[in-house]
Amino acid sequence: MIQKSRPALLQPQDVGDRVETLMLHPVIKAFLCGSISGTCSTLLFQPLDLLKTRRHRCLSAMLSQCPSCWMLREQHGSRRVGMLALLLKVVRTESILGLWKGMSPSIVRCVPGIGIYFGTLYSLKQYFLRGHPPTALESVILGVGSRSVAGVCMSPITVIKTRYESGRYGYESIYAALKSIYRSEGHRGLFSGLTATLLRDAPFSGIYLMFYNQTKNIMTHDQLDAALIPVVNFSCGIFAGILASLVTQPADVIKTHMQLTPVKFRWIGQAVTLIFKDYGLRGFFQGGVPRALRRTLMAAMAWTVYEEMMAKMGLKS
Repeated sequence: MIQKSRPALLQPQDVGDRVETLMLHPVIKAFLCGSISGTCSTLLFQPLDLLKTRRHRCLSAMLSQCPSCWMLREQHGSRRVGMLALLLKVVRTESILGLWKGMSPSIVRCVPGIGIYFGTLYSLKQYFLRGHPPTALESVILGVGSRSVAGVCMSPITVIKTRYESGRYGYESIYAALKSIYRSEGHRGLFSGLTATLLRDAPFSGIYLMFYNQTKNIMTHDQLDAALIPVVNFSCGIFAGILASLVTQPADVIKTHMQLTPVKFRWIGQAVTLIFKDYGLRGFFQGGVPRALRRTLMAAMAWTVYEEMMAKMGLKS
């Protein structure tokens, strides 16, 4: 009598390996690495982001309606807002912890947002490049595509974060902010400034990734000591961030104005006209120093931590 063969039973170790394979898919690993790196950089550089937003707020408000612009009147009518004076003002009136105001929406945005960016970037690289190093144009396309996906997903949180940092809105929580904005402005309020945000973030990511990859290609990583690789990666990130920040600064100014005052700045063309009329060409570069400093340091650190974590997991970033 012929006995039917029975399928081999899975051993507990085999089941564990299969579960681990499913739970730690490379895209999930990239998402986790990106989220952790984004959390670290956000915690460190949140004060710079707050100062940038407060500076935009002071410049966009009338002197009589903006109590925090007291330093403007003391400078004989000058419209320049000193970053040091603004820093001291925040610390004096809101304590040192005031520099981290808006931390909750920043974390809520950056943890999944940067995770989505790196996860999408990893997926696109695996699908289109198949292990080949990207060219300059491919780097731009990959960076723009990945940031666009993350930007659309996290737009409502970005709006709340900007309003938290401005000090103009007294939302009790993120949920209360979402509810209030949706009730008073509809779904368009949750995506206010999205176009300007994408015009700023997508090119920034594309340009940054291009310069970052090209700079890394010049460096001979194979001949470097393992301890120096993070330093080299961070240096490449600083160089790429400075160039990308300068190119995209005007879009950041437009985006911030549209999110803080959506009634006045309803669309990009109107925002460009009003900013140029009130502040001239220099108005599009206001707050450029803290933003460039924050974006550059944040991106450089995020990429350095991300690449180190991916290497520990045995994946090529």
